[in-house]
Order: sequence, then structure tokens, then C-alpha cells
Amino acid sequence: MNRYQRVAFTIAAVNLLLILLFPPFDYNSIAIAFPPAFAGFYFAFSPPVHGQINSTLLMLELMVVLVNAGIAWLLLRDRAPAAEKPKLSLQNAVLIATGVNLILMLLFPPFTTVYTVTNPVPTFEGFYFVFNQDPSHAISTGILYIEVAFILVNGGLFWLSFKEGV
Repeated sequence: MNRYQRVAFTIAAVNLLLILLFPPFDYNSIAIAFPPAFAGFYFAFSPPVHGQINSTLLMLELMVVLVNAGIAWLLLRDRAPAAEKPKLSLQNAVLIATGVNLILMLLFPPFTTVYTVTNPVPTFEGFYFVFNQDPSHAISTGILYIEVAFILVNGGLFWLSFKEGV
């Protein structure tokens, strides 16, 4: 483990400690008809009244920190002196393709109707140009997050699979 990897490991460990000390909480209403609402981040040993830990958001936070730590670990490894390399390697081509894919995905995000945003069963209306959508449409953030995650994970896996010398 080199010095940069130790720094990345330390930063990840501090982030994990802070995430576990201050987890996200949901507020459970006394009324049965209302679903839990996000209450914020509280000290783990001093939860809010009628609060419960939002375990899905907590797991998402932990996974993001661990994935970023893994990526930093791989990117900060010691490298052998490079011989003559082509100007555009397969890894660089994957990075360019992933970037273009992200830009296209953000220019044509998934949309849902405005009327179903508050509905517990979301709908999917299609992909529209972000600057020319119908006023009755709203961006479906849940599907957008999934798309971004899949593009980044697949881009990272392809980038790692095209590593030379493996």
C-alpha cells in the first residue's frame, strides 16, 4: 500500500465512521395514513422522537463510500514505467464512451407525469429532450439515479477489464 492509498483508506474510514455515527432517520407519524418522512441526520445514540433509521439510505451511503474507496485504491496504485503507448488506449476509449453516455442520458432523462409524482406507484412516460419537455412531465429521479449508477458501474468495469498487462 503506497502513501496515496493510505490517504484514500483513511478518508474512507473517516467517512464510514461519520456515516455510522450520524445515520439518516425517518420520522414516523402517529397517524397511520402518512408514510415515514425523511427527518435528517442525527447522532446514532440520540435518535429523534418517533424516528427510525432509514436503512436503505444508510446502505446506499455505505455502498457509495466503499465503491469510491475501491476506485481510489485502484487508481492510486503504483504503476510500472510505461513503454510506448498508443495515443488512444482501450481504457481511454471506455472513459470517452462513458462520458458521452452520461451526457446523452442527462440530455434525454426519463420522464413521468406531474400527477404521478406524489403517487406511490410511479409511472414512466419515456425519454424526452430536457429543454423541450411537456409542462405536465417531471424527471423521474428514481430511474435517473439507477441509470447513472449502471452507466458508472459498467464504465468502471469495462475500464478495469481493458487494463493492459492483466
